[in-house]
Amino acid sequence: MPASAYRITDLRDLDAAFTIREKVFQEEQGVPAAKEHDVHDRTDARHYLARAADGTPAGAARWRETENGVKLERFAVLPGFRNQEIGAALLHAVLADVQAELPEAVVYLNAQLRAVPFYERHGFKTEGEMFEEANIQHFKMVR
Repeated sequence: MPASAYRITDLRDLDAAFTIREKVFQEEQGVPAAKEHDVHDRTDARHYLARAADGTPAGAARWRETENGVKLERFAVLPGFRNQEIGAALLHAVLADVQAELPEAVVYLNAQLRAVPFYERHGFKTEGEMFEEANIQHFKMVR
């Protein structure tokens, strides 16, 4: 069975997603907890969980509406599950829901430099200059 991803409706899955984000962003990348979690986590963001083929929680993501369109955020895949289509499963689940809910919306994200090729393969293009967020280089990307 391939990796799968879905919108979170269960608090246990939300806890699993937050744990993945903490491991990737805080422990691995050194992002401060105050920057990683924000008010959107508990208000307007829609959260997603990806599971590896064996059912292990392996990735997380969220999206929310902004004044500029739909912003994809907090895409994280645990190190042991990278390059196994977890990110692609997450992105496809998120984009399918965005398309169903807001088909006319501009979809954008702030990609870490090393993730730019992944998003380019999925139809996103860089826009503007590189910038730093939490001491990590990013590009804005739009689909």
